[in-house]
Amino acid sequence: MGTFSIWHWIIVLAVILLLFGGRGKIPNLMRDMGQGINAFKKGLKEEDKDKVKADDTAAEPEKVIETEPAAASATVEEKDTAARG
Repeated sequence: MGTFSIWHWIIVLAVILLLFGGRGKIPNLMRDMGQGINAFKKGLKEEDKDKVKADDTAAEPEKVIETEPAAASATVEEKDTAARG
């Protein structure tokens, strides 16, 4: 039970050949993963630049609209007397 039979070794060899054999599957996989990470980092940098641009446009001074103060329609005392009846 403690040792591998010939069939176990054949299966292990087949798995190793699938992973490392032929057309460089692992190097291609690693290269694709590296390109994905770089694209992700580039997207984060572009998002930060967009935030900075949005913050710069928000920093413009606010326009103040001058209006005359509304006249008080009734004083507090008049409201109290009206509420009492």
